[in-house]
Amino acid sequence: MHTLKDYEPIVGENVIEELRVIASALGDKKVQNINSTAVGGGVAEILHWLVPLLRDLGVNASWDVIKGGKDFFDVTKKFHNSLHGKSEILSAKDYRIFEETTQKNINEMDIYGDIVFVHDPQPAGLVKKKDEMQNKWVWRCHIDLSSPNPDVWNYLKGYIERYDASVFTAPQFSQELSIRQAQITPSIDPLSDKNKDLKDSFVSSVLEKYGISDEIPFITQVSRYDYLKDPLGVIDAYRIVKKRAKCQLVLVGSEAADDPEGAKVLKEVKKKAKGSRDIHILTNISDVEVNALQRASAVILQKSLKEGFGLTVSEALWKGRPVVASDVGGISLQIKHGFNGLLSHTIEGTAHMIRQLLYNPEYAKRLGDNGREHVRHNFLLTRHLKDYILLFLSLEKPGDFVYLQ
Repeated sequence: MHTLKDYEPIVGENVIEELRVIASALGDKKVQNINSTAVGGGVAEILHWLVPLLRDLGVNASWDVIKGGKDFFDVTKKFHNSLHGKSEILSAKDYRIFEETTQKNINEMDIYGDIVFVHDPQPAGLVKKKDEMQNKWVWRCHIDLSSPNPDVWNYLKGYIERYDASVFTAPQFSQELSIRQAQITPSIDPLSDKNKDLKDSFVSSVLEKYGISDEIPFITQVSRYDYLKDPLGVIDAYRIVKKRAKCQLVLVGSEAADDPEGAKVLKEVKKKAKGSRDIHILTNISDVEVNALQRASAVILQKSLKEGFGLTVSEALWKGRPVVASDVGGISLQIKHGFNGLLSHTIEGTAHMIRQLLYNPEYAKRLGDNGREHVRHNFLLTRHLKDYILLFLSLEKPGDFVYLQ
């Protein structure tokens, strides 16, 4: 596990020292993070580095995960889709399952933090415990709430407004609430297996392992197998490109414990790709192998239909690769169109931009170089740590609204 000292060559000594100074103001307060899964997805990735580095700063930080059966995660997947604006039918039974599982977690989970930091809708109902405790509660929303299903949002809002503060990734995701709000964008860990520098020989060995030719350029998307990440649309765009440019497609996906829909999406992806030898579908490969595939890619995609932030975009930019991504959610915070990447709106537009990059490697390199510097200044974990610590400190101060970054 890395210490903050390891990041000095990347961000500078002054940044690390500033973090230590502001963290010391928290004293001995316990910061308890709670989410719905220990593996899979951007939230778990963030918590894997966030908690150890908070501890390195002297903060008493911890991480706990709620428990739930298949029925519960089926319901919270409906919540997830509905909050992204998808039409879902939730029954009285669905809400009852959510409430019963929430109560079971309240009864069985040790909730001890001076600051309880709850991530996303699945554990949101734990706040019912707040009235019994003399502490502060923060709800962190990692998803795009710009056009939620009103019935589902109004139901969850009853829980959210019991918190002391809420955090959203972008201003357009926030909703009218009676509690304080903050904007904090996610970040990547430049020294993690998924982002650290790699030797060319290792990258080549990964390509050989998965049967990907290093003589034919390939396009990559790294995402959970989720309809909202549109892997089926990625295949459609690739086939348009393939008509005029020799290339391969690599789809890299993970399966998360709190996403029961993933297996169904993966099955559909495999069916759509059947018979196409140049489409490589990979599941649950190691982080360092994901890193290698991104570094070797000619173009990296993030063709999401909805997106809270899309950490895979910053990960791709950090490797200096040209990125084509949908102009949705937090992606537009990471990509400035034509400067450090390209933003698309349609399958046809995505295909056109991929061809543009394949035909013009100098332009692709310029976008990639700009992208790496954009991430260095805006989306590395040291900035993220600072924002969270300032948020925790602000909980003791009066005010209606907190705007960070």
